[in-house]
Amino acid sequence: MEHNVKKRVHEATYLAAEKAWSYRAILRYCYIQHERMRQFLFAEEIHAYLQEDSGFAAYSLEELQQDLEQLVKWGNLSTQQETGKVNTVEEFKKKRFRYQCTPYTVEFERMMQRMEQQGDQFGGSLERSQFERLYQVLYRIDEVVHSEKKETDEECAQLWDDVMMYIRQITQNTSDYFAYIDSEDTNERMQTDAFLLYKDQFTTYLRDFIISLQRTALQIQDLLRRLGGSQMEDFFNRVIRHKGQVFRFEEDEEENPHLEYRAKWENLTAWFLGSAQYESEFDKLQERTTETIRRVTRTVQRLGERNQHFHSRRQDYLHLAEWFDGLTDINEAHKLSSVAFGVFHTKHLLADPSLTEDIYTDVWHAPATVHETIPRIRAYGEKTKARAVVENKEAKEAQLREHLQARQREQEILEQYVQGNEIKLSKHAYVETPVRKLFLTWISKAMVQTDRRVKTEFGQDVIVHLHEGKKTMLESDDGELELPDVTFEFVGSG
Repeated sequence: MEHNVKKRVHEATYLAAEKAWSYRAILRYCYIQHERMRQFLFAEEIHAYLQEDSGFAAYSLEELQQDLEQLVKWGNLSTQQETGKVNTVEEFKKKRFRYQCTPYTVEFERMMQRMEQQGDQFGGSLERSQFERLYQVLYRIDEVVHSEKKETDEECAQLWDDVMMYIRQITQNTSDYFAYIDSEDTNERMQTDAFLLYKDQFTTYLRDFIISLQRTALQIQDLLRRLGGSQMEDFFNRVIRHKGQVFRFEEDEEENPHLEYRAKWENLTAWFLGSAQYESEFDKLQERTTETIRRVTRTVQRLGERNQHFHSRRQDYLHLAEWFDGLTDINEAHKLSSVAFGVFHTKHLLADPSLTEDIYTDVWHAPATVHETIPRIRAYGEKTKARAVVENKEAKEAQLREHLQARQREQEILEQYVQGNEIKLSKHAYVETPVRKLFLTWISKAMVQTDRRVKTEFGQDVIVHLHEGKKTMLESDDGELELPDVTFEFVGSG
């Protein structure tokens, strides 16, 4: 990557500075005078121009001098001391300067003026003539390369500049125009009924462009296939030789200009012919234009259907009624009715798709099914028959006795682990599975209590003491469990 890409552009600081209102006004005036071939301006002249605006009524010459010095520091202006018309030594000491725009400032102001005219929307256009002009220039280059026509170095350089200018205009205009079509503002306008007034003009514009593009681009592709890279070397030498004749004080830092020209020519060829890895931009342009025409057609169709939906059919029905009234044969009236309204009393067949997994089974081969039609009304409800309530008292009492007996067995087993008023897990290497589940339940309940106190299933209060840093192993019938050593302390009665 070039070093110039990484450096900071101080010349653009004035566009977003705190005093951009004065910096931009000063440089815009300097740029306008530069375009009028007045490169050097005095501070008094700039101040007089600014005073014409009411916003600069309190803007003094001293403030202007400070702003000019700041712009000189940023590189937006260059200074030259005026020594030709000095009457006294005092005037010479004041160093009366003339100010000139730098190249960066000129380009910035050109860009800003172009953006101000363009606004918030994309510009661009689909110009057929640009492809025609590009073909004419490439045709002349083909004549020069194949020695059918002698051209000077200056004319060769002009042909090269024309090719680069036309291809740059084609890429910029087409990309900007399609960006304008795909913008949100354009999409909203295409959904309105007012778009129907412009749909024919818009479609004709796109259709004429793609027809001219297909006709001219094929000729350009044929020329580019004839102009290979090796055949263009002599042409590049003549262009480089003419460019080198332009007098500059600075030395040309470009080491091998052939590489730059060859790369630009390869990009031009790839734009129309493509490459082994990528599709040509010419094909993409055709696809986007065709897709835009389809999109316009679909939009017009939707707008037409929407308008037709709200359109009154009164005249259509009156015309149809007159048509029926003019018929004398009932059979002819039936035929007209079938065409206008379709077939009455049609039968619908319903088949359950879950009866077979064969997707190719015909309807008449599937077994018959019964379909129950349910009314589509909100108040419909299925009929139900009142049934007697079965008490099942004996079954409930049996389940209750089994539950109480299981709890009694668990309590009897648990009492075997109590020593005094506590249970310490580290003193029991083996525990039954139900007891282990009780222990884990107590631990989980105690962890969410600040005092680690829980009430057991048997109505007892237990305080869980967790011994950090000590581990114990509980062995049961279904496996082993390693956990921190815990002591369960029973408090109160029981």
